[in-house]
Amino acid sequence: MTPLEALAAQFRAMPPVAAMALEPVAWNGDVLEVRAPLAANVNDKGSAFGGSLAGAMTLAGWGLLTLKLAGAGLAAEVYVADSRIRYLKPLKADLFASAWLAPGSDWPTTIEVFAARGRARVELVARVAAGDGTACAELEGRFALIRVS
Repeated sequence: MTPLEALAAQFRAMPPVAAMALEPVAWNGDVLEVRAPLAANVNDKGSAFGGSLAGAMTLAGWGLLTLKLAGAGLAAEVYVADSRIRYLKPLKADLFASAWLAPGSDWPTTIEVFAARGRARVELVARVAAGDGTACAELEGRFALIRVS
């Protein structure tokens, strides 16, 4: 099973995520992209539901860290600690959310702290963009990594 297939199985195992029909579509080691169909995430205005935008970005970040930890051979639980979301314009198409480490975040240092303390925090950025590349929503968040006992 590929890392994306394993992540897709984790997504399907969470009922709220399964209802969104969210799936990972691309992973290059630094950026994770997930997709959710508009039809499963539409609001009363015919655009993407704000909660779905927030969920897709949060899950892109969660998935990114899950993949990076697995790639490093580490067993950890990933939790969102806090986030700030900006909704910039309505989206009337499928949701494509991408997540990456925030500027200033350092994966080797994060792993070093995690190895020493059994926990670490890391900052991420996520974005949902329209087909022309303009941002519809942006998330800045801190995620907590906690060693599995």
